[in-house]
Amino acid sequence: MLQTLLASLRADGFLRAGHTTVIAAAPGRLDVMGGIADYSGATVLEATIGDLAVVALQRREDRHVRIRTRGPVVSHLAAPDFALSLDDLYAGNTLIPYEVARALFSPESRWAAYVLGVFYVLLAEGLVSHYPGGADLLVRSTVPLGAGVASSAAVEVATMRAVAAAYDVSVDPMRLASLCQLVENRVVGAPCGIMDQVTCTLGRAGRLLALRCQPHEILGFHAPPAGYGFVGLDSGVKHAVGGIRYPRVRCAAFMGRRVIRESLRSRGGDPIRADHLANLLPAEYRSEFRALLPVRLEGRAFAERWGHTGDSATTVLPDEVYPVRGATAHPIYENARVRRFAELLGRGSAPAMVAAGRLMYGSHRSYSRNCGLGSRETDLLVSLVRERGPERGLYGAKITGGGSGGTVAVLTAVGGKNGETAERSLDEVCRGYETAVGRAPRLISGSSPGAAQIEPVQTTL
Repeated sequence: MLQTLLASLRADGFLRAGHTTVIAAAPGRLDVMGGIADYSGATVLEATIGDLAVVALQRREDRHVRIRTRGPVVSHLAAPDFALSLDDLYAGNTLIPYEVARALFSPESRWAAYVLGVFYVLLAEGLVSHYPGGADLLVRSTVPLGAGVASSAAVEVATMRAVAAAYDVSVDPMRLASLCQLVENRVVGAPCGIMDQVTCTLGRAGRLLALRCQPHEILGFHAPPAGYGFVGLDSGVKHAVGGIRYPRVRCAAFMGRRVIRESLRSRGGDPIRADHLANLLPAEYRSEFRALLPVRLEGRAFAERWGHTGDSATTVLPDEVYPVRGATAHPIYENARVRRFAELLGRGSAPAMVAAGRLMYGSHRSYSRNCGLGSRETDLLVSLVRERGPERGLYGAKITGGGSGGTVAVLTAVGGKNGETAERSLDEVCRGYETAVGRAPRLISGSSPGAAQIEPVQTTL
């Protein structure tokens, strides 16, 4: 496999023959349960997928950093190449602040920030004092772009692993994941939680990573019961965390948190109870807080009464209308669903899997109704799965990650006669979707070790 990769790198001609090359890789992820509740402190259940982002890096003696992107994602980019000088990261002898670093990338070259942001963040966070020279980086990724399966996090993590290996930077895996989140939040400007970066780094093949996002505590790994597994169906509708709908919902959730905290404080209660919305139980939310929250609230009205949300990754826009009640309720109920889902996986019986599938449908409904993050196409995929049901080998389905398109995760039978039935059912789902929409969904399957288990390779090209 390595020889095939090296041959393709040589054939591209971007990297220099005979030079030392560091190669690192990271997988994408399938969000099985938890999704957008990560930024509210929920536990999430995440799987790695078989698709990988691979970054090959050669150091340069000058100050230039050049990137070339190859693979299926190229068709989505305005240009596959980008370059800047490491000197562009400084004003005189002073490192530029995050907001100035973000401005180095136009909307057309925003993709390059996922790679070059790694160089900047390592400087800004003090892990690198200076780079002795620049680099050439060739990025090849098969992780579908805009499918809600962490294509950006896979590139960030693979790049961070390559840069750390090439420049002899020591960083433990969890710290590496948090640094990659900084790349996305503060250099790219996308307000993601940390579950993508942690899964791409620390996920395990064939296991669901249970991550408590307060801020990032790994609770363990869950193997699907024998005879069951998870696949993804990419709707073909491009999802973007940096778009409009996801930041609006995230901001609305933090608005709700601010209202709840102020209510607790005014009653002499402990506002720390609501530091993470996911720590509130559904029953106490319904009895104590639901009635306090407006269904919708204009940003200007929120700012005049409460000032700020306390979330550094989003900004309250005065003329935007925010779904405060639904966005606040979602992580509270989702966290309860995730915990119950993990319990059912542990049971492993057919009735338990039926119940787990119902939780997935509940999560999907909340994405659409509470948060407004559904889409016609993902709703159709979920509906087609549900029509076939457990008797046809399909137990549950939900939209993944940031929603608004992207991929649907499916709990399915695998192996034996039940697995064969499930495969036929998935084929029917894909044909039904293609008939209705005009394009077939892409099946996302397989599982890879996380980047922490894929040692970077140093070789001569």
